[in-house]
Amino acid sequence: MSEQEIDLKRRRFLTGATSVVGAVGVGFVLVPFLSSWMPSARAKAAGAPVDVDITKLEEGQLVRVLWRKKPVWIFKRDKTAISNLPSLSDELTDPDSSEDQQPIYAKNLHRSINPNVAVIVGICTHLGCSPTYRPELGAADLGGDDWKGGFYCPCHGSKFDLAGRVYKGVPAPTNLVIPPYHFVTDSLVRIGIDPKA
Repeated sequence: MSEQEIDLKRRRFLTGATSVVGAVGVGFVLVPFLSSWMPSARAKAAGAPVDVDITKLEEGQLVRVLWRKKPVWIFKRDKTAISNLPSLSDELTDPDSSEDQQPIYAKNLHRSINPNVAVIVGICTHLGCSPTYRPELGAADLGGDDWKGGFYCPCHGSKFDLAGRVYKGVPAPTNLVIPPYHFVTDSLVRIGIDPKA
């Protein structure tokens, strides 16, 4: 083998090795640059859907989860609570949920996809306090025998029924908000995404 052939092989090897090292170097520079265009984990979590397993949710029990930094209540209504909903219509500001704040699947008496399971944003529509869950019937401090269970805002006295509908004559102007949600399975609720049409 001549010296020229050895030099040519060596040159090819060095050119190939330099190209590989250069490509790896470009990759190391591009990865952080391109990943800076992607939203951070914090930003993703702020708007990400939340899955809630309701397998062990019992009648009358309320579970609180955070979605987009808002408390969301998921609770199971019993037959009495559901049967009491129509009797409250005369006492409510918007009993038919006709306001545009509701998703289409919440424009019904129980304001939910499944009449037994309610999913409601737990923020009063007056000034943003968080109402307390008061499911007991006939609470003396909330109207006695007329109280069929619901939510009471301790900040300014707004009252809502167990469908999140606001009573007349209280500071809150509208019903509690229903977030976008759907049932992935019978026991798994995904908050943050509307059901597929």
